[in-house]
Amino acid sequence: MLYHLLVPLAKRHIFFNLFTYITFRAAGATLTALLVAFAFGPDIIEALRRYKVGQVIRAEGPASHQGKRGTPTMGGLIIILACVSATLLWARLDSRYVILAIVATLWMGAIGFLDDYLKIVRAESRGLIARWKLAGQVSFGVALGVFLLLWPLAPNLSASSTQVPLFKYYLLPFWPPLYVLFVTFVLTGSSNAVNLTDGLDGLASGLTAITAGAFAIFAYLFGRFDAAKYLGVYFLPGAGELTVFCGALLGAALGFLWFNAHPAQVFMGDTGALAIGGALGTVAIMLKAEFLLLIAGAVFAAEALSVLIQTSAYRWRKKQHGKEYADAHRVFRMAPLHHHFEKLGWAEPQVVVRFYILGVLCAAVALATLKVR
Repeated sequence: MLYHLLVPLAKRHIFFNLFTYITFRAAGATLTALLVAFAFGPDIIEALRRYKVGQVIRAEGPASHQGKRGTPTMGGLIIILACVSATLLWARLDSRYVILAIVATLWMGAIGFLDDYLKIVRAESRGLIARWKLAGQVSFGVALGVFLLLWPLAPNLSASSTQVPLFKYYLLPFWPPLYVLFVTFVLTGSSNAVNLTDGLDGLASGLTAITAGAFAIFAYLFGRFDAAKYLGVYFLPGAGELTVFCGALLGAALGFLWFNAHPAQVFMGDTGALAIGGALGTVAIMLKAEFLLLIAGAVFAAEALSVLIQTSAYRWRKKQHGKEYADAHRVFRMAPLHHHFEKLGWAEPQVVVRFYILGVLCAAVALATLKVR
């Protein structure tokens, strides 16, 4: 909004020319989201506490987690409010990149909110039935894939394709219907991966900040013709505006982390986790950088993969050898992966900080691929 209001004034005073720079507006969005989270976070947490919107802890979870029962959840509302408001304030509102990122955040956040509401406020233990939750994610993935095919964001490139790390000016082509399935898989996979990672104080929010920071850099570089040419990646006209959105997401995640750090005053719940995963997945899809998301967000991917391995192995062993054998021969002591390390004796803050370190390393590797081509 500030861009549209203040840039025309640059003819009168050079100061307003600052608002034409994506880096300036991205920094403004990051700071604004951080301050919005700080300003409204306590009131939102108090409201959640007043209405007894408390976390439900699984009986089979680590014993140390039982003390968290009743901690306010649905705190993802703080992230959504901070991210969306900062983006609307600092980004160009005529950018389809920005509009799609905001819609993805709100859509996935709405699915998560409904799940949290049914599970906690309405005391329906299952929350939103899994198949309906998946249907909501898949429907948006299909809609996004079809939209990108019909109205490509980068007309200079094949709509049904994506870039591959380590290869200079190479696009991996897809048959259009297969591309829609690919987009749907990336979107549902990223949203569920973040959701599964949200199991320790500050874990998902900290890793979100790291990944959002990396994608802010990707968006800026891909949206500049000179930088894209130098790095050997495809130029995506207008993609630079996603730098502002990613900056807002970074600031919102850090602002939420202030309240979510151990011992957590609030949890993000599915409201925040699905919104974050949807936002990151959509940004990666629009930048044709889905494989970079897999690298930069490798900790998220590992968390999701651990659940898939644990579940698949358990079902196979139960079918082959019976329940007792399957219970005694699990791949991980507990899934998702962060609980496995807790069962090994790592303290919760220790797991979180070490996963942060891995997250930074993965983001650095993803950024390094821009030069290794």
